[in-house]
Amino acid sequence: MEKRNKIIYWIATGLLSAMMLMSASMYIFNYEMVSQTFLSLGFPTFVIYPLAIAKLLGLLAIWSNKSKLLKEWAYAGFFFDFVLALSAHMVVQDGQSGMAIAAIALLIVSRIYDAKIKH
Repeated sequence: MEKRNKIIYWIATGLLSAMMLMSASMYIFNYEMVSQTFLSLGFPTFVIYPLAIAKLLGLLAIWSNKSKLLKEWAYAGFFFDFVLALSAHMVVQDGQSGMAIAAIALLIVSRIYDAKIKH
């Protein structure tokens, strides 16, 4: 049972990390495209770079295991980011909510199995 829990945790956390790395790199390297998307969703573009940095720092907090509190804040921050993204895509009805739903699911699985393997 312990091995299964670790496998589920590492798969969910790895996929979540890949999504966040791709997202942060798009925010940094494809700023023009991302800014158009942010504008269409009704968000200001000045948050793009800080959000990219926050995503990278959140991953660092989750992977480092240096501070349990910091790790919890990273999970919470990601949750709010994903729920906000899902809500925005649903409001504008652009059909792009699938990635936000997948991110929420991976985040929840990662957090649940993190608690199972740490206790």
